[in-house]
Amino acid sequence: MRTFIYFSIGILFGVVLFKSEVASWFRIYEMFQFDSFHMYGVIGSAVFCGALSLFLIKKFQLKSILDGEKIRIAPKQNVWKRYLFGGVLFGLGWALAGACPGPMFTLLGAGFLPVLLILFSALLGTYFYGVIRDKLPH
Repeated sequence: MRTFIYFSIGILFGVVLFKSEVASWFRIYEMFQFDSFHMYGVIGSAVFCGALSLFLIKKFQLKSILDGEKIRIAPKQNVWKRYLFGGVLFGLGWALAGACPGPMFTLLGAGFLPVLLILFSALLGTYFYGVIRDKLPH
């Protein structure tokens, strides 16, 4: 049952990404060219909703709907270097591929088969990270 719930949420997320044109390469290109506010509005809304959600989870010590366990958020210290480096790599990959990880699966589901190359590259990069993870400063 839990797998079905996650799968359903994923499909709903993909439909929302596609219908809101967030998965559109043209919208992403417009964002990187500073030609349109569309993507900045969507990303800004997501950041605001995420920050508000984290605030409410911490304030009211909310529990998970699926298993009833308390949601724990581990504190992080001295992470600005890795976030800066990771953000730059993520942004470069996003700019080169025209898609971040969420829309990659959405585009594949919509029938855009060239995204298979991007998806393969993302999986290869994830594997490479796993190989060198112990040598990186975490």
